[in-house]
Amino acid sequence: MTEAVELKSVKVVVFQLAEKEYVIPVSQVQGIEKLIHITRVPKTPSYVKGVINLRGVVTPIIDLKNRFGLGESELNESSRIIIITLENMNVGVIVDSANDVLDIPTDAIEPQPEVVGGLEQDFIAGVAKLDRRLLILLHLNLVLNPVKSGV
Repeated sequence: MTEAVELKSVKVVVFQLAEKEYVIPVSQVQGIEKLIHITRVPKTPSYVKGVINLRGVVTPIIDLKNRFGLGESELNESSRIIIITLENMNVGVIVDSANDVLDIPTDAIEPQPEVVGGLEQDFIAGVAKLDRRLLILLHLNLVLNPVKSGV
């Protein structure tokens, strides 16, 4: 019975970036942290902010807004680092805020719209309409792929 429920919805963490709402499956999120000191690493792309020591694990941090070509993140009290596990590696992404966990019905998820343009379109797995909200699902493998080889 539980398996049928899981197939009908996806539990996601909702976060804001440049006034849009994005989602990541909860299964890939290890934690949401307040900003801590980030040590810069030389010769990395501009969106790689550096590394942090998170409970003894050195974790690369990327500025997701910068990665999408939306400029630098303006860090403030609501900024968060979402720790994501992908292929046995932890990576942190800086977001404007992270404040929601939702269950999205799988039938509310549509493929990426054809009209989307720009760098971020390559990273979009789909779009979910939930009430009056439009939630953008990310292809984490594509978003983080250069980071895995670059850090």
